Amino acid sequence: MTSLQPDQWHDLFIAVASAAAALTGLIFVAVSINLKEIIEYPGLPHRAVETLAVMTGVLLLSVLALIPAQSRQALGTEALVLGAIGGGYLVVQRLRMPRKKDDPVIWTAVPLAVVLAGSVPMAAGGISLIAGGGGGLYWFVANALLGFVGVILNAWILLVEIQR
Repeated sequence: MTSLQPDQWHDLFIAVASAAAALTGLIFVAVSINLKEIIEYPGLPHRAVETLAVMTGVLLLSVLALIPAQSRQALGTEALVLGAIGGGYLVVQRLRMPRKKDDPVIWTAVPLAVVLAGSVPMAAGGISLIAGGGGGLYWFVANALLGFVGVILNAWILLVEIQR
């Protein structure tokens, strides 16, 4: 098995897609349960969207990696586009959000870190696959793990912390 042969990573991508789908459902439940509270805080609706976008990106990447007989260059291009455009858009939107002068920096830093963790490794993996070296599919493992951690953190905030 090598880091440049997606077909040999089939079982991992199935597991990641399943976990991403479950976590995406958790976010929908968290938002549904606490919709009134989420809307009351100016930054939280966008945080909910970012969280859904990160997990949807992990899910889409896993599904793309499961396409039979797809070349590594094609998967690399798909990952690069998904990570760069999706992540870039979310970063720009996060940085454009108005902040109050007394808002803690962490209210911007943590969501920004979640978005970057869910997109930079994806784009890096895409570049690596296109180039034929440099870690390849291991970048997608980092993307999934970092994405899961960030999404679970945000799910906790949207489901539990918002009630405090």
